[in-house]
Amino acid sequence: MQNIFSKISAFLIIFFAVLAEPACAQVDNLTLAKADSLFEKQRYSDAFVLYEQLLEQEQHYSPQMLLKMAYIKEGLRDYTSAMYYLHLFYTKEPSRSTLKKMEELAQAHRLQGYEYNDLQFFKTQFSKYYMRILELLLLAAVITVTIMLFSWRRGHRFTKPFKIGFMLYLLFILYYINFLNLGDEGIIKSSQVAIMSAPSAGANWVATASQGHKVPITGEQDIWFEIKWKGEKAYIRKSNLLELP
Repeated sequence: MQNIFSKISAFLIIFFAVLAEPACAQVDNLTLAKADSLFEKQRYSDAFVLYEQLLEQEQHYSPQMLLKMAYIKEGLRDYTSAMYYLHLFYTKEPSRSTLKKMEELAQAHRLQGYEYNDLQFFKTQFSKYYMRILELLLLAAVITVTIMLFSWRRGHRFTKPFKIGFMLYLLFILYYINFLNLGDEGIIKSSQVAIMSAPSAGANWVATASQGHKVPITGEQDIWFEIKWKGEKAYIRKSNLLELP
């Protein structure tokens, strides 16, 4: 009897979950439509509240919504948030034109770290297709192992160079999964932020940075991020830096 009740309960949970998903999507669509309507009426603050709600839920948002959020924040002179939403849009829709837009906005407001180059474009393209590349690498490894197994059962013996090459290939996959890192970045989100020479309030002062600058993150220690500031190692408090995904 208990098993029957368990099965019935499980069925009902799955059934209501399936029904609830389209309902949630419909609510999100209505919220997005309302936000877009407010945006068109130039009620940007009200529209942004709804856009932000959708983004935080991570259930329903579009690249176009991110562009509108960046536009609103740029109009409010909140360049940290504007650059953040442009970056989110860029990760969804990588293009050289978006990189150029960020560079032009940075130049207009004297922000550092947004240099337009081919390396930045390659990094984003690679990040976008990271999982697809990994799937292909693993698929090739599985196919190779399967062929090797059948060949071995038929009495075939593999050469030493082939074995070494395949082991190096497996090691590369391991490296790809665990150690490959194209670098983390963050945007300074506060004004008059102290950049220090060491992870301590008593360390030597390096510079005072304003909000909006983008810096590479090279490590972390307690409440500090290790960053590159004008090519040199420096430190900034984590509370003053908005990490980019």
